[in-house]
Amino acid sequence: MIPYGTRIRLTIEIVDRAGATHPPTHRLLPQASVGQLITPQETKAKAVKHHTEFIVQHFTMASLPPALDFPKTEEVICAKWAEENTFKKQDELALERGDEEYTFYDGPPFATGLPHYGHILAGTIKDVVTRYACQTSHRVSRRAGWDCHGLPVEYEIDQKLNITHRDQVLAMGVDKYNETCRGIVTRYTKEWERTVTRLGRWIDFQNDYKTMDVTFMESVWWVFRQLFDKGLVYQGYKVMPYSTACGTPLSNFEAGLNYKDVRDPAVVVHFPLVEDENVSFVAWTTTPWTLPSNIALCVHPALEYVKILDKKANRRFILAKSRLPQLFPIMNNKKKWKPAMADELYDIEATYVGQDLVGKKYQPIFTYFADTPQSHQYFRILSDNYVTDDAGTGIVHQAPAFGEDDYRVCLAHGVIEKGKELPCPVDSNGNFTEEVPEVKGLHVKKADDTLIGLLKEAGRLVQKDNLDHSYPFCWRSDTPLIYKAVPSWFVKVEEIRDKIVANNKKTYWVPNSVKEGRFHSWLTDARDWAVSRNRFWGTPIPIWTNDDMSEVICVGSVDELAELSGVRVTDLHKDVVDNVTIPSKKNPGEVLRRVDEVFDCWFESGSMPYAQVHYPFENKEKFENGFPADFIAEGLDQTRGWFYTLMVLSTALFDQPAFKNLIVNGLVLASDGKKMSKRLKNYPDPNDVINKYGADALRMYLINSPVVRAESLKFQEAGVLGVVKEVFLPLYNAFRFFVQNMERWEAKSGCSFVPCKEKVQSTSNPTDVWVSAATQGLIKFVHEEMRAYRLYTVMPALVSFVTQLTNWYVRLNRDRLKGLEGGESESETGLQVLYDVLLDVTILMAPFTPFITEYFYQHLRKMQPSYAEAANGGGSSNPVLPGKSDSVHYLTLPAYNERRLNQDAVEAMAALQVIVENGRNVREKRNISLRTPVKCVTVVLRNPSINVVEIINGPLKGYILSELNAWDLVIVPKEDEHNWVTLALTPNFTILGKKLGPKMKAFKSFVTELSHADAVATLEKGELDFEGLSINTKEELISKLSFSKEGDHWESSSTQEGDVVVAVDCTQDEAILSAGRSRELINAIQQLRKAAGLDLSDQVEVFFEEMPGMNTIESAVSANVNLFEAKFRGAVPVAKRYAPSWSVALRSDTVEIGGAKVDVSICRPAVAGKDGLGDEVQYFLSTLEPSDVVGKESLTFSVDGREITITQGQDFWVNTIAKLRLTKAVPWV
Repeated sequence: MIPYGTRIRLTIEIVDRAGATHPPTHRLLPQASVGQLITPQETKAKAVKHHTEFIVQHFTMASLPPALDFPKTEEVICAKWAEENTFKKQDELALERGDEEYTFYDGPPFATGLPHYGHILAGTIKDVVTRYACQTSHRVSRRAGWDCHGLPVEYEIDQKLNITHRDQVLAMGVDKYNETCRGIVTRYTKEWERTVTRLGRWIDFQNDYKTMDVTFMESVWWVFRQLFDKGLVYQGYKVMPYSTACGTPLSNFEAGLNYKDVRDPAVVVHFPLVEDENVSFVAWTTTPWTLPSNIALCVHPALEYVKILDKKANRRFILAKSRLPQLFPIMNNKKKWKPAMADELYDIEATYVGQDLVGKKYQPIFTYFADTPQSHQYFRILSDNYVTDDAGTGIVHQAPAFGEDDYRVCLAHGVIEKGKELPCPVDSNGNFTEEVPEVKGLHVKKADDTLIGLLKEAGRLVQKDNLDHSYPFCWRSDTPLIYKAVPSWFVKVEEIRDKIVANNKKTYWVPNSVKEGRFHSWLTDARDWAVSRNRFWGTPIPIWTNDDMSEVICVGSVDELAELSGVRVTDLHKDVVDNVTIPSKKNPGEVLRRVDEVFDCWFESGSMPYAQVHYPFENKEKFENGFPADFIAEGLDQTRGWFYTLMVLSTALFDQPAFKNLIVNGLVLASDGKKMSKRLKNYPDPNDVINKYGADALRMYLINSPVVRAESLKFQEAGVLGVVKEVFLPLYNAFRFFVQNMERWEAKSGCSFVPCKEKVQSTSNPTDVWVSAATQGLIKFVHEEMRAYRLYTVMPALVSFVTQLTNWYVRLNRDRLKGLEGGESESETGLQVLYDVLLDVTILMAPFTPFITEYFYQHLRKMQPSYAEAANGGGSSNPVLPGKSDSVHYLTLPAYNERRLNQDAVEAMAALQVIVENGRNVREKRNISLRTPVKCVTVVLRNPSINVVEIINGPLKGYILSELNAWDLVIVPKEDEHNWVTLALTPNFTILGKKLGPKMKAFKSFVTELSHADAVATLEKGELDFEGLSINTKEELISKLSFSKEGDHWESSSTQEGDVVVAVDCTQDEAILSAGRSRELINAIQQLRKAAGLDLSDQVEVFFEEMPGMNTIESAVSANVNLFEAKFRGAVPVAKRYAPSWSVALRSDTVEIGGAKVDVSICRPAVAGKDGLGDEVQYFLSTLEPSDVVGKESLTFSVDGREITITQGQDFWVNTIAKLRLTKAVPWV
């Protein structure tokens, strides 16, 4: 061994693929002895770090880093795209090629907040689809847009300025208020751009549109004018969902966006009849605050009502008979309630049909509106079918200012008049006015307790309880909505509802269930749309009128307003256009003024297809050629939002849907299933996730989840990490493995690796044929599914293929690709196939994972034969065109080759995997190490094709034997199946249950008792007659094979479907155990090589030392010499006693093999000397490398002036194995 303190000088020189030599790195290493590591590992690590930076920045084909920093690599690629303007160039290339236009609409988000996972998800879906379109010969305009108007902005300003009432805005000045709003709408656009760009989404932020742009607003005016001219606009007085926090009505679909479970007071109050004050109607309500506005009661005309004497209260009440349990809750308790108990509670004194009660007068519960011009019509019984007996008393109190049905019923019965004021003691902020002095200034929801107290004092309160129910909240302020009558401008949706429903049928949705279910139901029940808001920051409604509305003008453009008013404006906001008047044509001398309201911001976003391109004032032909849009995508909540408004307006304008294809995504929830909350901090920051795992990993995690088919996703950070570990790392390792072995092949052959399609298509290796066929099948599948917008099927297929490529193809061919199996010719063929697959998959995955595919491509393209001339590279199915293949995203996705879709190869490989997996299951059952061989694996396949059996028994047989470490494989022929397995049949109860009914039990007994031969015959016949019923044996029976051969040495495993049985002969004899020990020793040696950081080409000598008195390892090695020679290029392990004293151990370890401790060392190759040589000769030999003595018969050297000559084969040998072989010291070497 090398004496303690010896210093060794190592030089490392790195030469990259381009031929550049990097400065050598020197290091003096410390002393060594057996068991110590002498390796330039630390120096290598530093060199690799330096080189990693070089590779990432310049995409050279040098040795790749062992681990790729995905987030950092993505940042470098982002910088590369920005520097080279890759996104813009992609569009220029599409224009140059004359690619077909593909229209995409991006729903405008608000930039008043930062992007969250919902935005990231929808944005990723949009990016994947539009990237795919671009890479399938389409030109896609992807323009960012911003929603700038409406409640989200005003609410934030109101909070900031402590504005609680409309009058405060007017006092401040609408111009100043709007300017303040304008100041925050683009506050986070830069953050949005940074995050969206970092996510890899390509969208044009430089040419964005904003809903506050005058061009956008003018197109909104044009849209409204078209509807006005078609008679689809009217002003009405309608009860609407109303946000008291925002002081504005909301549309019905807005009201449906945010329901919450709440607890409200529920009271029953009584209303004495005018004709007999001892008898009262009783009504139930969960909104006591509406009772001061009560002016009628409503019954169902056909329900049965009763007059009862409440014996405990000693009062007579009228209510629906079926609702008596409301007054007597014990009736709901089925265990306690007995009909005889009714006599103790009440007497029924009269029975009525609801219609009999209509017209009866009652005494008002409050008298605030008892003395008004219209009050002679108040306080009477009405009837309508909307009343139910599901809850309450079957009598509903009517407050037409606060209930949609109340308003309709009271109007129909003449209790109120259209256009006339309603009893409404509540202001725009939801506070009671002085009309109800007891609660003046109180918010309606806070007035309940006071009003209930007044009812109790007046003796009108019958019951008080609480009700837990779902209630609508304002989607922006998150406060409870009320229903309130307000004057509004409406679009007549109900008039065109049938057209909207018909247009919806022309669209394609993923998933279709949302279109046919949720959205269809919403459309069929769609009501007129209140498009006006009593706010300030929005597109003003372009209607000018006189005081009595006898003259109304709807303006459709800036030019028209200038023509009518003589004033040309450059801004269309309220603070500007409200100052513009139009001279009256009917009454000279009078002027028309604009109405006060602005548009609902949903009207603006629904107008986005037209307004973003300033249609029809500009881009008319371009817009019309691209309408409807080919694709849109948003979340499930937009079924009542953007999807709806798009459909309503496009139908009203053109009687067409606004889009052809739509993907609906579900909600991204916190890991506990709750809504993500900034306050609760129950989710990781998206930017942190990107910085930790990379954007590609986040994209793939989201797309490969149920959320892309409109289901919910509980976000798990571990899921993003899983993508890195299970997809990207294996794929990168396969890519790196290819590069390493391609470089090794180049060094060995002296040739450059040049991709060659002919070699790929002419290979006969079964795994090559399989992986090529599987790739073509994947390409075909991806195109089919992407054309159907089914991202949720594409991603699992891509992930599965990566697993097949890395876990099966690369693993099965590792030695072949390394040149250890089949020689360099086979190595090159395998590398050609692996390159072809990697390139195809890289291009195919580009729309989904744009960063890692760009990284791979920038390396792979360098190998294209015309790269040096064209300074670019093409894909496996793309021509190499100068300047047009610089990015993977410029390339057309590969098209599948029908001739290479080899189904037999795919099925045979699937069978191999099933055989291997079940063979491993057997080993686990018997606790047999994979390194210990088994004698024979016997396989029964259910109805395999002849070709598949031939492939398994032929070219794939060696792979199966190797994977299972088996000595033989037998595929049982069909005629011998009965000797190995039994076929069992059972009924498919799901299908046959209804068909057989009571006969099922007898049928089950019949089929389960069939012999193997009869079961086989029954299946092959395809039909079975049972008591006059025809049974389809292939569809209505379940068949399973089970192992039946006797013998303890057999162990079996089968697939869940029961179509494959794998049986293993588990006999263990000395030959088996010896081979197992050899494989364990091989594994220990490989682990030491790996720990020492050795490359495949690095030569070592291996020595072992067993425990005293043991020689099992030596016996195992002697019996399996060929195995070691093949694995380690002739380096057969030998006992440590044969090692030269000057051997340098690179790595040593004590391992357990066959239950015994063994010391194993891997050493630098050393010249071996004859036993008993003098110290001078030993020292001289220790200074030599084996390469120094190859081919030399003798060596002469001087010691203290004396010449010493030693002879090869007598005094020294090239290495220890040569010495042992020639001296026959170890007979089996």
